[in-house]
Amino acid sequence: MKELDERAILPEDLRQNLNHGVIISFSFSALDERVAQIFEPGAPRPDERLETLSACKKDGFLVGANFIPVLPFISDSAEQLEAMIQAAKAYGADFVLVGGLTLFGDGPTDCKTLFYRALEKYDPELVPLYKKLFRTFFAPPRAYQKELEAKSRRLCTRYRMQYGILPSHL
Repeated sequence: MKELDERAILPEDLRQNLNHGVIISFSFSALDERVAQIFEPGAPRPDERLETLSACKKDGFLVGANFIPVLPFISDSAEQLEAMIQAAKAYGADFVLVGGLTLFGDGPTDCKTLFYRALEKYDPELVPLYKKLFRTFFAPPRAYQKELEAKSRRLCTRYRMQYGILPSHL
């Protein structure tokens, strides 16, 4: 990985602004282990991902925390987002990305069906709230997505975290 990082061929503007050829990012839907176990079965625990992120940073890589997807009514509150961004900073992330949940399909193994099953297990009272939020679409309304990004950017500014892979001055 270090050799790839050093030898990667990038356009000059990216090489100057990133100073890396390898970008390593870790995905989280929540930091809460119970939430992660239900909605990310089989994935490493959030604390394990954060420790690995920290190790990659210590090895000199460009690393980020992708809070994608945050889960409506579960991990998208200002408090939850703040905790995620604080954790990213504490573990050495260079950048943060935050994105909303998308739910596709209606077949027995499609992500929407599987997600609603997990949601039933987590908190059945949330199912009608999700159905109201998503309606017949695969993503929450644009207003929800814009507010999620605005909250995330404000928190990144507060904690001096870069929002996005490229520095915002570009």
